[in-house]
Amino acid sequence: MLRSSQSLRTLLRPASRWKYVSGLRPLTTRATTTEPGRVSGPNSSIRLREYQEECIQSVLTYLAKGHRRLGISLATGSGKTVIFTQLIDRITPPNPDATQTLILVHRRELVEQAARHCANAYPSKSIEVEMGNTHASGLADITIASIWSIISGDRMEKFDPKRFKLVLVDEAHHIVASSFMRTLEHFGLLKDSIIETPPALVGVSATLSRFDGLRLSDAIDHIVYHKDYIDMIGEKWLSNVIFTTVQSKADISQVKKAPTGDFQTGDLSKAVNTAETNEITVRAWMSRATGRKSTLIFCVDLAHVSDLTATFRKHGIDARFITGDTPKQIRGESLDAFRNGEYPVLLNCGVFTEGTDIPNIDCIVLARPTRSRNLLVQMIGRGMRLHLGKENCHVIDMVASLAIGIVTTPTLFGLDPAEVVEGVDVDEMQAQKQRKELETLRQDREVEHSSPKQLTPQIPQPPRTVTFTDYDSVYDLIDDTTGEKHIRGISPLSWVMVRQNRYVLSNQSGDYVTIESSDFNAGYSVVYMQKIPELGLGPRSKGKSPYMRPREIATAATLSDAVHAADTFALRRFPWNFVHNGQSWRRAPATTGQLAFLNKLRPMKDQLTADKVTKGKAADMISKIKFGAKGWFDKLEASKKRNERVVEKVRQVDDLRQREQVRVGPVTQ
Repeated sequence: MLRSSQSLRTLLRPASRWKYVSGLRPLTTRATTTEPGRVSGPNSSIRLREYQEECIQSVLTYLAKGHRRLGISLATGSGKTVIFTQLIDRITPPNPDATQTLILVHRRELVEQAARHCANAYPSKSIEVEMGNTHASGLADITIASIWSIISGDRMEKFDPKRFKLVLVDEAHHIVASSFMRTLEHFGLLKDSIIETPPALVGVSATLSRFDGLRLSDAIDHIVYHKDYIDMIGEKWLSNVIFTTVQSKADISQVKKAPTGDFQTGDLSKAVNTAETNEITVRAWMSRATGRKSTLIFCVDLAHVSDLTATFRKHGIDARFITGDTPKQIRGESLDAFRNGEYPVLLNCGVFTEGTDIPNIDCIVLARPTRSRNLLVQMIGRGMRLHLGKENCHVIDMVASLAIGIVTTPTLFGLDPAEVVEGVDVDEMQAQKQRKELETLRQDREVEHSSPKQLTPQIPQPPRTVTFTDYDSVYDLIDDTTGEKHIRGISPLSWVMVRQNRYVLSNQSGDYVTIESSDFNAGYSVVYMQKIPELGLGPRSKGKSPYMRPREIATAATLSDAVHAADTFALRRFPWNFVHNGQSWRRAPATTGQLAFLNKLRPMKDQLTADKVTKGKAADMISKIKFGAKGWFDKLEASKKRNERVVEKVRQVDDLRQREQVRVGPVTQ
């Protein structure tokens, strides 16, 4: 068992050391008492920050209302481990026997971190670890378990769900992975559980969202507290961050997508790990990181780590690396030396994205492109912890080609991923975003989101500029592939845009998936529409829809995240050879049936022929017609006329205001 007096170095010994932890003797550390006969809760020497106490109170409030599966969203560096360990004694057991707590994590470092915090916070409790060769008894007050160990063989069976009051999950964005779901099922924490009084579930993460389309709602019902890194920086709980983007010249346009939704590691390494790109990365660091003492660099894989480290050393820079294969003792020594400032540059691949506390980091270099916003936030978060003498952390983002949905630091603030920034901080990025939003509002709001009633001359401050896309006919709109180029830069599937912020992917049976945003800043919804078989076989009743009730698959803050979720779902439902945009049949000439359908709607002087349009293009045009592009055209035409009237009114108002102004100089009116 862990004793609170054990040193940090003892806790970081090799895995064999954990055998000592699993002994069954009770702790002999004396408990602190606050009154006769009553043992105190968490160690009173730990003083919670105001938001940490707010978070705990929010959890307790939801539990008191009967909710059992809760999520906490807190920025990296906010003290998530402190919060969830402090929760343990605050939660009331559902019955006298249910007093135990289980903490689930997915990495060794997180096991050790949680064990240290628990030993410090609860010197009187028995604490055990379930990891690797170390086996817990299942009877301890607190058990910290590696998810991969607890699901191995029959190791989970010794944990009686009825004896647990609380299950805590660190880095809870992983919680809907199959390994976690098996464990939650054992503890009665899935929706169809037959256990009457399951323990409370609290999941904590800095990135409480999924990148692969899996639904967090399968495991968590309520996010009860949220404080992101921008709030934390503003309140001085985290270090300020400044951003610089650098064009790395790496061409990742041909890099395939992995099942997770991010780039395929092998392909990405070949594209990024070149002598030219590595040289640009090192020179960018030498140019922009002057005076930085502790730089952490994120690479793609082992080959990239090795080659980029060699490039740094070629320039006389003491750069070292740590990977998942680095022996534990060497890793500990290298990290200690880095924390002590003994060398300036530490490279890694996939080791320090989660659960690593190195507060002295004052520079982050993102040498690996990603499609995952979560991964980007996790990497940047490594440099946000406060540290004595550290003014801010400089994030240098080596931006590769932007053709296929890459996520960059500007995208965190709603800016174009191609936006080039130079040494701007969080406040400046937000201001830049607000300027972009105002410009978008001026240009697009009236076209897409206004009604005739709103577009009256009585508007106090009408827009100075109104823009719209001109289509001479509905056929020109259907021919326009601008929207398809955008979404097909993110997805390999044959999505079509049927109106502004609405995309459709259909299969041969008539089922379809939509991605839609009702408002330019409201996020995106992914919806599945499935045809009713019996209605699809014959004439349907008047006024009755041939589709089942719409099924919402996912919601997302960005189009990129929505597309990844929609693709994950569609590829489980729709035939690959029908929906993939790269299929050879799409390049064949259009069929007679396709041409007949399209030409029926076109004037005789502008008929399509097989030599003018491919089978794939014709399929896209038909989808646009079937799913509402004609209605979009009619709306644009009406909006255009309304906006022309508004522009004329604005011009008249401007003329009047010009006449009212008095200036020094010649009178021109």
